[in-house]
Amino acid sequence: MADPVAGDRIRARPWLAAYPPAVPAEIDVERLGTLVDLIDRSTRAYAERPALISFGNSVSYRELGAFAASVSAWLGSQGLAKGDRVALMMPNVAAYPAALIGVLTAGCTAVNVNPLYTPRELIGQLEDSGARVLFVLENFAHTVAEALPMLPRLERVVLVGPGDCLGLKGKVIDFASRYVKRAVPVFELPPKITTRFNAVLRAGRKLPPHRVAVSPNDLAFLQYTGGTTGVAKAAMLTHRNIVANVEQSRLWFQVSGDDGQSRTMVTALPLYHIFALTACFFFFLDIGGCCLLIANPRDVDGFVKTLATSKFTHLSGVNTLFNLLLNHPKLHTVDFSGSDGYHIAGGMAVQAAVAAKWKAATGKALIEGYGLSETSPVVSINPVDLQEWSGTIGYPVPSTEVVIRSAEGKDLPYGEPGELCVRGPQVMAGYWNRPEETRNAMTPDGFFRTGDVATMSETGLIRIVDRMKDMILVSGFNVYPNEVEDVLAKHPAVLECAVVGERAEEGEIVVAHVVTKGEGIAADALKAHAREQLTGYKVPRRIVFHDSLPKTNVGKVLRRALRDHSDACG
Repeated sequence: MADPVAGDRIRARPWLAAYPPAVPAEIDVERLGTLVDLIDRSTRAYAERPALISFGNSVSYRELGAFAASVSAWLGSQGLAKGDRVALMMPNVAAYPAALIGVLTAGCTAVNVNPLYTPRELIGQLEDSGARVLFVLENFAHTVAEALPMLPRLERVVLVGPGDCLGLKGKVIDFASRYVKRAVPVFELPPKITTRFNAVLRAGRKLPPHRVAVSPNDLAFLQYTGGTTGVAKAAMLTHRNIVANVEQSRLWFQVSGDDGQSRTMVTALPLYHIFALTACFFFFLDIGGCCLLIANPRDVDGFVKTLATSKFTHLSGVNTLFNLLLNHPKLHTVDFSGSDGYHIAGGMAVQAAVAAKWKAATGKALIEGYGLSETSPVVSINPVDLQEWSGTIGYPVPSTEVVIRSAEGKDLPYGEPGELCVRGPQVMAGYWNRPEETRNAMTPDGFFRTGDVATMSETGLIRIVDRMKDMILVSGFNVYPNEVEDVLAKHPAVLECAVVGERAEEGEIVVAHVVTKGEGIAADALKAHAREQLTGYKVPRRIVFHDSLPKTNVGKVLRRALRDHSDACG
């Protein structure tokens, strides 16, 4: 006899019928505890396994736990209390996870900072968060030194070396120094508030353990977001948010600690970005896997060399990163045959041309997922056994509700585009010190408004159309940049492209910003290519050629910067 309750659940959430048999509809959030609980379980259960690989050297779970305990003890000795904010300004070096776990164990809230920030941006984020301590890779000390006079609440600066936690110096420092344009003026930082990370570890080892009781509702992260569309604001992510998202991901991929021993994730996206933080670091920490840290993926030669000389099973990235690797002449030296795990893409829309080339080059389909900083981040993922890129963002993960709504807040029929709205245990507690923005982001019935235009099929499969703010209105018709970009990217002469709207007398026109490969292409020829696959009003009116496109450090193209460029030059 059919279960009527199960039938109602499937009618309300049609994607449940498409779930693999072992994936439950719901997770038990209450039994998950906190990130500190997760860390404790993993460092004990997987003590001798490698947790990290950095610059060819590994750090075991036991070592990682010991480093973190020293950081936690030192923070306590500095008078930091539960809920105090500690900022981390580092790329993917071994000291980042050690410092992060120490911060969380001390009951503090971690504030992730992009190490490529300018002094102005750093001041804005540290002042907004009220961070008392900053851990920063020494290569970026010049930014801190310049910003320090405007940071009265910052009490301590901890300088991290790229080889810290690894016992390495020379070559590692040379490698990481490619991030900066000039030497590191460490002497500009006041000695009274500045210390070295290794000194923190030495001091912490001599101190009694410092453990602060945290609850699932305590803030784990202030995760800043909005940099590609406006002024950055911090999503308040609780311990419950992150552990729930880790559990949702673990159940979706159907892995356990027994499976994790043989799993290594290539972690090229920076851990200060929410995608890598949850989907790579905490997820693999939970299952006892290993993260192969790539400190500088912009050094593509070094990145490909690392891949060619390393054993890995999983790989994550964004569309631009996969495209970058595909266009490297030595990608063929990488052996993907041992990469028996998934290759997951997120952070931005994957283009069909990139997905097809990736499958041809590696034999692996890109499994696209979707998420945001405000959702910790995972909302939906494609099935793990996907054989070909689907062009969708998959199905909502367990305990997640998704609806497509009109501007008036009404649920829309299947197949009709509208705003994607999300409700679940991974949705943030709100925006830090921004109650009005929090209210605007949430619906009366508790859904988070993502700002993304999407459609949902009758089976619950979700397809992103575009960002609402990026939509172009041409003579009353909606043009979605993702669609136009996908067509342009299929031309063999196009390396990368981005499409934006430009103000004109008749409203808006479509403008394509294009980077070509060596042979190049004329603008008229590219327009003709677009005209073969797009209706007239979607075809770019103008083509602007560039040597490169402006991007965030994660690799997202900054359409806002290109819109400003178009408006200035139009």
